[in-house]
Amino acid sequence: MAYSKTIACLLFTTLLLAPAIMATDPDPLQDFCVADLDDDDNKVRVNGYPCIPMSEAGDDFLFSSKLSKGGNTSTPNGSAVTRLDVTEFPGENTQGVSMNRVDFAPGGTNPPHVHPRATEIGLVMKGELLVGIIGSNESGNKLYSRVVRAGENFLIPRGLMHFQFNVGKTEAYMVVAFNSQNPGIVFVPLSLFGSNPPIPTPVLTRALRVDAEVVELLKSRFAGGSLQAS
Repeated sequence: MAYSKTIACLLFTTLLLAPAIMATDPDPLQDFCVADLDDDDNKVRVNGYPCIPMSEAGDDFLFSSKLSKGGNTSTPNGSAVTRLDVTEFPGENTQGVSMNRVDFAPGGTNPPHVHPRATEIGLVMKGELLVGIIGSNESGNKLYSRVVRAGENFLIPRGLMHFQFNVGKTEAYMVVAFNSQNPGIVFVPLSLFGSNPPIPTPVLTRALRVDAEVVELLKSRFAGGSLQAS
């Protein structure tokens, strides 16, 4: 009986701790672990890159001007993402954070996408952006949206589909931060119509309730494509 009670207590404790354990990237076990991006021998990455020896790291890894310049918005989406991930800012390695800058031409959009491993918080720096977040089936797939102006913030819960659209008459840009050094991106249109190998057309026609010709047209637009999102 005592053994059974012990097992029950252990299971209960594990269940209590599980949300905290799974919530974010693992905590670092040292002040910093500057990514060794030239380590070609370590092909498998598990929660980060190997570390450069501290004595060789210098101090540049703590500073970056990458986001001070905007990207070229002459893209199919009318937007450009400048990523400040570990490959651009090696000091982020194991720290559980990353940032992006997204620039928008008038009418430009950051298409519907999902970050499976991070919550996102954004600050509009210039212009006016329509920000939309689609809730899960628990909310009835509700669309939460608002025009966010310069100096205002928005929050994207982890795993929820979202988008931004420049509703102003001038260029706009925002800066966003993630609680993961590798938040991941699932760009919805590209995932559906540009996957490799492609999703079978009968699956999409049934799921989207459209004719095969529509699906094939959309596949032709995204085949081999790589559209940015953040």
